[in-house]
Amino acid sequence: MLILGIDPGSTRVGYGIIKKDGNEFSFVKSGLLKIISKNKNLRLLELEKSFRKLLEQHKPDIVALEKLFFVKNLKTGLEVAQARGVLTLLAVQRKIPILEYTPSEIKLNVAGYGSADKKAVAKMVVKILKLDEINGPDDISDALAIALTAANNYKFQIPLLDFT
Repeated sequence: MLILGIDPGSTRVGYGIIKKDGNEFSFVKSGLLKIISKNKNLRLLELEKSFRKLLEQHKPDIVALEKLFFVKNLKTGLEVAQARGVLTLLAVQRKIPILEYTPSEIKLNVAGYGSADKKAVAKMVVKILKLDEINGPDDISDALAIALTAANNYKFQIPLLDFT
């Protein structure tokens, strides 16, 4: 089973793809969907194209997203919410089940502590996936942590869309 974890943002989106085979996890790919346009509407179009390509190349069985749980800046929060809408729409169009997790659920699942810092989460992601390191910003390790959380919990949850 391929699980795609997404750490949504307004100007960059972290993604991490893992494979779950029984109780074993393996790293497939990770990176950033970079959005370079200054125009907020064009950024959504860039995100749509990048995410569509990622979905077509890897055909994940599940998409897991970080919930937009708390925002300090309303403008940024709205832009992230719009990005999540684009990501959700593309997954729904492909009938891919979507799971969502709060930051504290992800931290608890991966690091064992709901208030763990980003370094602790990244360290555990490296250990669980047997990686030497994670190249890139926190968005990437966060996305892999989201994918691991989904891998550990998807049997116990009802996806946002049940296509059966």
